[in-house]
Amino acid sequence: MNLDRIDHILEQWQHELPQVDVSPLSVIGRVLRIARLLEKHREALLAEFGLSVWSFDLLATLRRQGPPYQLKPTDLYSLLMLSSGAMTNRIDRLEQDGLVERLRDAGDRRSVIVQLTSKGIELANAVMPVLFAKEHELLAQFATPNELDLLVPLLRQFLLSLEETV
Repeated sequence: MNLDRIDHILEQWQHELPQVDVSPLSVIGRVLRIARLLEKHREALLAEFGLSVWSFDLLATLRRQGPPYQLKPTDLYSLLMLSSGAMTNRIDRLEQDGLVERLRDAGDRRSVIVQLTSKGIELANAVMPVLFAKEHELLAQFATPNELDLLVPLLRQFLLSLEETV
């Protein structure tokens, strides 16, 4: 069996603090490390399209809504787990790049709706197939579909639990 960085960290903690159960690190440490590595992977891929992870997340969130590819800023920051100030700055930057536009909300004149522009739709449509193809390659290390069939429900259960408690 090959050992990873987390195994080495666990050994170090076991040596330094043998009285403390550090076993949660075997899961949490790996999940955090996997998340960081996947984010670096996405950053590199998205940079080829002139995007960052945050800008892609906003574009993808609007794109997956279907036509007319729009949401209220409050819905966006709720879905992306951001503050309203952070969302305003991100929308401003994407609007300057011509990827989104703010429209007056016909149902509430005090409110706006953020909508993908045709340029934003084209960019999202160009990125998605490349991104998913690369992510398929990352998951190809699982030897059988059965391994993913086991992993996905466990990850879902963990995520749902965290969303309730954090």
